[in-house]
Amino acid sequence: MISSDPCHPPQVSCGQSQQPRKQCPLTWFDNMIQNCLQYARQQKAKGRPIVGITCEYTPRELIMAAGAVPVCLCGGSAETIPAAEEDLPANLCPLIKSTYGYHKLRSNPFLEMADLLVVETTCDGKKKMYELLGLSHKMHVLELPQKPDESNAMQHWISQLRALKKRLESEFDVTISDQRLRETIGLMNRERSLRRRLAQMMQQDHPPLTGRQLLQLKSSISCIPEDLEMYQQTIEMLEATRPAGCDSKVRVLMTGVPMVHGAERVLEIIESHGGLVVCMENCTGLKPIYEDVDHDMQDPILALAEKYLHIPCSVMTINTRRMDLLKDWAKRYRAQCIIELIWQACLTYDVESYFVRQVAQSLGLPYLRIETDYSPSDSARIALRVEALFETVRNRTATRT
Repeated sequence: MISSDPCHPPQVSCGQSQQPRKQCPLTWFDNMIQNCLQYARQQKAKGRPIVGITCEYTPRELIMAAGAVPVCLCGGSAETIPAAEEDLPANLCPLIKSTYGYHKLRSNPFLEMADLLVVETTCDGKKKMYELLGLSHKMHVLELPQKPDESNAMQHWISQLRALKKRLESEFDVTISDQRLRETIGLMNRERSLRRRLAQMMQQDHPPLTGRQLLQLKSSISCIPEDLEMYQQTIEMLEATRPAGCDSKVRVLMTGVPMVHGAERVLEIIESHGGLVVCMENCTGLKPIYEDVDHDMQDPILALAEKYLHIPCSVMTINTRRMDLLKDWAKRYRAQCIIELIWQACLTYDVESYFVRQVAQSLGLPYLRIETDYSPSDSARIALRVEALFETVRNRTATRT
């Protein structure tokens, strides 16, 4: 039921549904890792290869068209970092260290069952970590152009995707036809569309979800049939709700690094101290799903190349597209402030925060940059800074009224 107190985050349940509790869509995604693990093991037993990926630039469509299961391997646990630091520098991004730490501890079952890893030359930290990971795992490296507006960037990226297609065909003894590739493009477009519809609900005056709840509605494996059904059920359930509103919640546009599973601490601090994250621009939010692949383009590889090279990650230079999106989404979601999350030693996002601050200033929005890692040791300090930001927003609102 929706909370009767409008100043508490809206809580949606399946209490009025005739479905068994285990089939409630919100409960389903609460168990996302277990669901994905069960699905991966079932598919592996049927002879489908498992392909680990670590970034949104890898087209899942190509992997699925090869009959394989793409699984995101990004680590969100602080517990695996000490093991990683035996090989990696301590002053490295916690996401990179956590991911590698799972490898060191052999504690990620998805990585252990992977038949191939597909990785990209994004930031230097990831790129060099992959060299160590590749010592014991089959790996294919996509060379990502980082000047996307250069005339030859698209041709290079197309050649990289064609090379990936050949590697998948050779590795798994399959032929990836254009027809099959269009089928998987259609599947991924459907998933992106469903997730966009959920995200767009946050544009409402009184959104039916918190940002934390919305972030939960994602999966480490794309296009699991039950996931697609649960996305649809969630949309129908939320459209039938009429959440009470609370004007004291500050509408936040959150940007910066991805908040992978297990690393949602800062988002939880924001929403437990008076904020409502109505828009997440990052790679675990809107960035990878706001555009679809052109299903009707004659060459599906070209269609994939155009969609994926268009993702405005901070590794790109010059990354004006991200700034344009921030301006657009701040207006669409009626953000009252911008909070940028940066993992320690993530140099690309750290430097690019200069331009994000300029965007906030141009929009007249208060801006807060939070640099942290996976340790909770600075949570109290972050909470104080967030509360001060929200007080600034409320004072400005009161002055205008």
